Parts: sequence; structure tokens; C-alpha cells
Amino acid sequence: MKPTQLVFAPSGASPQNRLRNLIGLKGLTPVALAVLSASPAMADGLAGELGAGQSDFGGVGIMQTPTARMAPEGTMSVSWSRTQPYRRYNVFFQPTAWFEGGFRYVEVENREFTAAGDGRANLDKGFDMKLRLLEETRYWPQVALGFRDVGGTTLFGAEYLAASKRLGDVDLTLGLGWGYLGNYSDVSSPFGWIDSKLDERPRRSGGSQGGEFALDSLFRGPMALFGGVEWQTPWDRLILQAELEGNNYANEPQNNDQDRDSRVNLGARLAVTDNFELRTGWQRGNTAMAGVSYNIDLAGLRQVKNDPAPMPIDAPPRDSWSTVAGELESNAGMRVARISQDGSHLRVEAEPTTFRHLGQSEGRAGRILHAQADEGVDQFRYTWYSRGMPLREDVHPRDSFVAAARSESAEEAHLHSLYAHARLDVPDGETLYRGRASGFDWGVGPRLDQNFGGPDGYLFRLMAVADAEYRTDANGWFSGELAWTVWDNLDDYEYIADSQLPRVRTFIGDYLAESSLGIENLQYTRTARLGDNWYAMGYGGLLEMMYAGAGGELLYRPFNSPLALGVDVNWVRQRDFEQRFDLRDYETWTGHATAYIDTGIEDILAKVSLGRYLARDFGGTLDLSREFASGVRIGAWGTWTDAGDDFGEGGFDKGLYLSMPFDALFTRSSRDRAELDWRPLTRDGGAALNRRYELFDLTEEREMGRYWDDYHRTWN
Repeated sequence: MKPTQLVFAPSGASPQNRLRNLIGLKGLTPVALAVLSASPAMADGLAGELGAGQSDFGGVGIMQTPTARMAPEGTMSVSWSRTQPYRRYNVFFQPTAWFEGGFRYVEVENREFTAAGDGRANLDKGFDMKLRLLEETRYWPQVALGFRDVGGTTLFGAEYLAASKRLGDVDLTLGLGWGYLGNYSDVSSPFGWIDSKLDERPRRSGGSQGGEFALDSLFRGPMALFGGVEWQTPWDRLILQAELEGNNYANEPQNNDQDRDSRVNLGARLAVTDNFELRTGWQRGNTAMAGVSYNIDLAGLRQVKNDPAPMPIDAPPRDSWSTVAGELESNAGMRVARISQDGSHLRVEAEPTTFRHLGQSEGRAGRILHAQADEGVDQFRYTWYSRGMPLREDVHPRDSFVAAARSESAEEAHLHSLYAHARLDVPDGETLYRGRASGFDWGVGPRLDQNFGGPDGYLFRLMAVADAEYRTDANGWFSGELAWTVWDNLDDYEYIADSQLPRVRTFIGDYLAESSLGIENLQYTRTARLGDNWYAMGYGGLLEMMYAGAGGELLYRPFNSPLALGVDVNWVRQRDFEQRFDLRDYETWTGHATAYIDTGIEDILAKVSLGRYLARDFGGTLDLSREFASGVRIGAWGTWTDAGDDFGEGGFDKGLYLSMPFDALFTRSSRDRAELDWRPLTRDGGAALNRRYELFDLTEEREMGRYWDDYHRTWN
């Protein structure tokens, strides 16, 4: 099964691990998500912009040919095109200004999915990437190096070097292509003098079962010229296109050669909205093309807020500190554990609940505290906790804060007077208020799990999900999730490929089909701080849909450091398909050592994990992600293990994910997130336990992040 999923996860759930291995698109469909994100995100979109259109294959290009152009940083583009006999479904990201990456499914209408043998159309998947080598100047074109279908079966694999130059209302591209883009063979291989093997290109690459990086075929074989032109018409919504192809359609994958009457393709792009575009064309001199594309500005994603207004700075005192604590939660978004006074310092110990930026909570809290504090208080101190673990303390001098709250001209002085540190041992002081550590919280809502792109066609499961949590104290809590299937078509799911490893994930169809009511999670979790930079967590119960067990995690995370180190160890046993309390025979130990590295390059976070996976295979996972100022994080990961040929189709595990803050989608502030994960195949190799909580996410406020850059939010 080939899942794409959207999971609504609480703060502290891992974008990589939160139900990553299961099928599904949870909470919102991609279309609904796109519509929600578009209206606040992009007043001036990419639709109808010269040199910014999506190609038939996805990624910025003309039609069949790519260009050297890039989308604006932080753009996500979703597109579909049909040129008989191919239907292409594409999702592409622009995580940095110089790198474009994405994936696609190609549905081959006149070829069967042979493993199924039931008439279903063949589906091919692939990854692309493009690197900008040179930015355009007045005299020089923009130059890019690209790789198409480099991480899949490589049926449509190609490499290219492209140059693009804008001249007024015209954008010109000229390039050289290898592989699928070089089949016209205008030029012999330029590298044959190095080794005669480079004169010929393998017919199939990417490993014996596909899915591996096709390093053995890169830049091999003859080349072809390709290029094209786009013209911005006087009607600014319409762009006309013409291109010269490098493919001759005489060497199509799966012996699916196509007639070609012309090497020149003609097309047009029409902007329907700022972000939605219709595309059409006449290709190969005899075939029509139709397509659509939609762009989302992830970096600029935002929504106008309808939160309660901050309290007036000169409001009268409240009747008690208990009332103050209530207002701190309802207005400043902080669940107060304790308010104390130590001489001239007024301290609030709390967990953030509402605002994504701590400075915003502190700015609102300072107004409330100023009204209540006596004249002898000269500092407001906020000691921030997560699940009972102290993380840091932010300090606001009272005088400069009050002056800035009253006058914008005093904000700079206040900015330079506040500071943060890793204070963990809080003085006793005089307790003015102490909150309850225990409590119960629950919620019920709909959830949609859906899967597309697999051989089974479109699969879905509509559920009602009850989620509950009982906190026994500041550091411990029970959590549970019960899911009832209201409507589904999962009977269409069929497990086709044989797994040579223990079936730790490929029983997914049995779990989904066996019962309409299942306990997806029921566990007790406990946290602790072991030292200045050391945190620990233990947990046990029904840890996820497929596994029960117990485990623990240890994290070393210095304050505001670019490096953190963690270790987790878990004993698990496979759950029964009915998802109650019965267990199957399979059990194992699994765990990893993980390094979290802030690379300092383009806000990229690298996670490197080494350890033992559920199928008892050993290996490692590399996860690279970037978070934009909007709070949206995009990332990609790959897992390689010692399973070798036993791994099965795909060769290694890999996928992409998108984590979106609710704060950017809705009119009320929230710290919750929506997780969209995509992986091409569900296989048993490299399968990790889906732990509901991870210490690195729970301790995110140990990192100052954009605290200073977002200082203006203090007054919102």
C-alpha cells in the first residue's frame, strides 16, 4: 500500500513517527487543505506568472521539458496532467531558493499492474530534484542541474543541464538532456572518452527491484537538445508556450512506444485564480494534453486572528491570584502551575497552551501581572515547562515592559533589556498561587484516512475518533485513542508483494479490515529531568495500532545548542488484528540512538538515527527538514538497513512529510499541528515504532528559535 496521510497531532508528536507507517490522510483532504491555506497565504500567486508554471512531470518547466527556473522559496505545487497514455500526479516543494524536489505517480493507461493481474493500470512512482547552479543576471542566464525519476524505477529517468533567460515578456530555455530527455540522440555521449561504458545507458536502473538511487546510469548515453519559449500575452492571465523535445518516443518504458509527428509541442497556461492554473497543449504533433496546477506559499502561510484582545496595561487589580491564573490561561495561553514572589521577582511557572510564540504569551501575561503585582516587583520571570519538565526562563524587566506596552517608541529599549536562560532550579519564594497538577481532558471528532497512488486505487476510511488524557501529576499522564470506522472501502485492499522479513507492517490490511472499532493507543507516560541538560521519559501500554509494549528515552539537550543526542529502547509485541487487548506471538526489542543537528544552513535540521528496527534489521535513518517562519516544516527521510535483497520492492524506505501549524490555518491561535506524510510503499524493512511522544518535540522550547525575530508578536 502506498500511503499519503494527514494526521492531526498534539504538540510533542513527531512529524516523522506519528502514524507514519500506516495508511491514511487524516483530518482534511489535500484539496480542502489547499483551499484553506491559499486564501490567507498568497495575495499575488504564481498562476499566470512567466517562467513559473509546472511541467507535465511536475516541477517548474514548460510541458515535457524542464527549465532552470525555481518557484519562490517555500512553495508547494500540486499538479495533474494527461497526455495519452500517461496520467501524472505530482507534488513538488521548494524548501530553499536553490533546491527543488518532489515526487510523482505516473499511471500508464495501456499497461496493467502485472503483479495484480486484474486489469488495473500500471503505476510508476519517482522522485525528482533540481539544483540551481547560477542565478540570472543582466548578461547571464539562470543555470540549473536536474535529475528526473532518480529514486524510483527510473523508467522515465533523465538528467539535464538547463539555462533560462528572460527578455521582456519572453522567457527562453535551452538545455541538454540524458536518458528520457536525450532519446533523440542529437549528440553522442560527451564522456565516452573516459570509459566506453558511458556511451550506452542501461535500459533499467534503480536496483533489481527499483527504488534505489540510479547512480549507475547518471549522465550515460547520448544527449539531446531541448528548449522552449514562454510568452506573456497582453492578457496577463494567459501565457503561450512552444518547446522542442529531447525525447523521440521510440524508446518508451515497458515497450510502450508512441507515434510522433513533430518534435515541437505547443501549449498554453491560463490563470483561473492567483494560485490555480489550467494547462493545455498539443504534443508529439498528434496528442492533446490537459492539466491543472495549484500553488501554496508555505513560507508565507498565515491567517488573520480572532483571538481575545490583550488586557489593558492599566487595568485594575483582580480579586485574587486565582483569578490572575485563570486570565493567564484564557488570555495569555499559559496553564499555570505556580505563581511565586522572591523579593522583587514575580515568577510564573507554566506550560504554553495557545500561542505558538512564547513572546506573545509573555506580552499578554505582563499586562495582567502588572495590574496585580505590588510596587516592589521589578521583574516578571516566566519559567516554561513541558509535561512537568522545566525548559528555560524568560525575564522581562517590569519598567521597560510597561513603557513599551504604552508606547511603541519604547519597544527597542525593552527588547534590549529582556533575556532568557536555562534556569531549572526555581527558588522557593512565597507561593501566591498553586494550580492543580492532575486533570482530565477529552475530545471527539471525525477523521478521514485515505490512500491514493497505490495499485488498489483510491482507498478511504471515515472514522469517529475519541481522544482522552488524564494527568496523574505534572510529570505523568494516561492517554488513549479509540477509533470507530463509519464508512470505508478497505475490502479493495490486497497485499501483493511478498515480504522476506517478519511482517511487522504489511499486515496493515488485516488491522484495518478486521474490526470497525479499535483502540489505537492506551498508554501511561512519565517524564523527568535528570540534570541540567538531561531529560528522560518512560511509557508502557498499547503504544500504537500494531504494537504494545514498554520503553524509555533519554535526551541530552543543552540550552539553545545546535546539537542534541537521544537514545530510546523499547520492548514490543505485535497486537491482535481486532485492536483490543490480545497479542500475537511476534515480539522484539527495538531502539535507536539519534543525533539532532541544527546545520545552520537555511534553517535545516538533520536527524541521524542508528539502531534496530521492528523486523530486527539494523540500520540508520537520515531525516532532513526545514521550518519556515510561518511554522510550516517540510522534510524528507530515508532508511537503509542490512535487510539487503530481503527488504523487497523499493530497496530502502523513504518518504516526505509536511507539518503545518493550525495557527496558520485558522482564526484562533493554537499550538497543535497537522501532519501530512507520504511514503511510496508500506514495507517491513526499516520500520520504526510509532511512538506517540518524543522528548525532542516535548522539549522544543529549549531552543530559542525565532524568539528575537518575532519580538513584534509580544504586543499582539
